[in-house]
Amino acid sequence: MPVKLTAPQASSLLPVRGVKLGFSEAHIRKPNRKDVLVMTLAEGSNVAGVFTLNQFCAAPVILCKDFLAQKSGIRALLVNTGCANAGTGEDGLSRARQTCDALGNLLNLQANQILPFSTGVILESLPTDRLIAGLPAAIENLKEDNWLNAAEAIMTTDIVAKGTSRSIMLDGQNITITGISKGSGMIHPNMATMLGYIATDANLSQSALESITHHAVNKSFNCITVDGDTSTNDSLILMATNQAGNTVISESSENFIALRDALTEVAIELAQAIVRDGEGATKFMTISVEGGRDETECRKVAYAIAHSPLVKTAFFASDPNLGRLLAAIGYAGVEQLDVNMLKLYLGDVLVAENGGRASAYLEEQGSAVMKESEILVRVDLARGKANCTVWTCDFSYDYVKINADYRS
Repeated sequence: MPVKLTAPQASSLLPVRGVKLGFSEAHIRKPNRKDVLVMTLAEGSNVAGVFTLNQFCAAPVILCKDFLAQKSGIRALLVNTGCANAGTGEDGLSRARQTCDALGNLLNLQANQILPFSTGVILESLPTDRLIAGLPAAIENLKEDNWLNAAEAIMTTDIVAKGTSRSIMLDGQNITITGISKGSGMIHPNMATMLGYIATDANLSQSALESITHHAVNKSFNCITVDGDTSTNDSLILMATNQAGNTVISESSENFIALRDALTEVAIELAQAIVRDGEGATKFMTISVEGGRDETECRKVAYAIAHSPLVKTAFFASDPNLGRLLAAIGYAGVEQLDVNMLKLYLGDVLVAENGGRASAYLEEQGSAVMKESEILVRVDLARGKANCTVWTCDFSYDYVKINADYRS
């Protein structure tokens, strides 16, 4: 079961003015499940996105980048689950374009005003006939308060839907932010096997939106890892419908930081939810590295710990096998690291210093920390002022079972 994570209540996901969502059951891969999502945006909305760095990026990712670059005025998003449409070459691009054409005809939009997204099995052809046949039903139930259904419609191996909302006051106007995400396995920056959609009704310039998007993703979705695999379809989209009536926010505006931080909070919550729902996860681990010369070396150490199968299986077993943590720090690739200076903590317990086991540390202390479902690992490199935080989970028997049976 997910680690201290439950699906949101429909009423907790606040409608965003200028956004409507509709879903359908198109039988993309399995019958009787929501697997197509249509999201429409008010005219004049601004949209920004960040995408996977995997060189085998999926056909819809290629089209999304192209359509955003054309600055044609994005008015709709189309998402399917069950098939990733990745590793499908020119045929995959053609099929993705067909779905944009079909939705454009139904919504009276140009194909390049629609961003397509797919998630699911790689190296399989997108069943465009089924997807297109499901579009009328999705359009028919377009509603502003359909966020929970939307979150359910983009799930793959996720156990629970993921979504959250914020409401803040700017210029005397109530600003709403709502976001959903999916992801459970194949999670690793840049970005992770995930889809994320965050919308606000704030009046926000395109350049400010793009700045916030990159800030938010680097503080959230690029700080999570489940298994070290970067997917072919990762996408995060931020949308501003400009419907709230506030003064336009630019990067130099007084309210820029407040809105940026609120949007980043939503992104962090959605990103952490993905890790809490990691395939087979039983532990949620925060890896905090401080005292580095720069953030890059802090990240090297954090990810060395977070990626290690030996560390992750030890956490699953609640075994304070400190040697695995020290070994990961040692091979992280930090040049001229003085291991005699660094300190390692499990929770608040100092477990290693002066190049080895802390003199006051007792095995029972480590065992007590490791039995918790949420665990903090803190490393002080003692060589500077930089820091970073990464979130990950353990490896359980169920991780193997889920991925062994994924296509069946």
